[in-house]
Amino acid sequence: MSEPVAPPPKIVLVRPQLGENIGKAARAMLNFGLTEMRIVAPRDGWPNESALPAASGADSVIENAEMFDTVADAVADCSHVYATTVRKRGLDKPVVTPVDAASAIHAMPAPSAILFGPERSGLDAEDVALANTIVTVPINPEFGSLNLAQAVILLAYEWSKGADLAVPTQKDRLPPAPHAELEALIAHLERALEPTGYFFPPDRTPTTKRNLRTILTKPEWSSPDVQALRGVLSALEKKA
Repeated sequence: MSEPVAPPPKIVLVRPQLGENIGKAARAMLNFGLTEMRIVAPRDGWPNESALPAASGADSVIENAEMFDTVADAVADCSHVYATTVRKRGLDKPVVTPVDAASAIHAMPAPSAILFGPERSGLDAEDVALANTIVTVPINPEFGSLNLAQAVILLAYEWSKGADLAVPTQKDRLPPAPHAELEALIAHLERALEPTGYFFPPDRTPTTKRNLRTILTKPEWSSPDVQALRGVLSALEKKA
């Protein structure tokens, strides 16, 4: 019997001030596979016409965002709540890094939430008191100011590393070419080099050919790679 899959955390923006920052937070969320945004008492009301342009395509996150009057209401259905802050604010609560928080969330079958405070002041003591755990990052003590989207992206990125998301730039690698194709490539290269005087002096020819073979067999060339290289050799031969 398979274990239950931990649900993604809910991202709770507490009293956000600017619609642009809500949009940027939505963009950060969707980049890393998070879609459930909850907003508590936004300063400029909701909906906010500045949010969608700043979301840069993360419209679904904005359009499906849920509104709440209080933090308690926003996390009422969550079993574990994390408060992001650079200060403990005198509260006796566990303090973890984003890496630790992400790992715990993935191991938790119950719903969880991550709180992010207002841009200017961050979460207040009452907000943090509602949380089970404080999340903080090692940060320059002389300048510990992250904007809202930066804070969201830090937590979302760490969560995404355990979420098996697709890597956009990664392609399935083709299998290595059969050795016979590599041998044909090596033979083709040697034939092309013979009339150029490359294999000189004659007593060094076996060593030179061995070095070429070592170079050409080191990468795992695919069949298209080998065909491309042989095409280059054929073109050079015609030019000569």
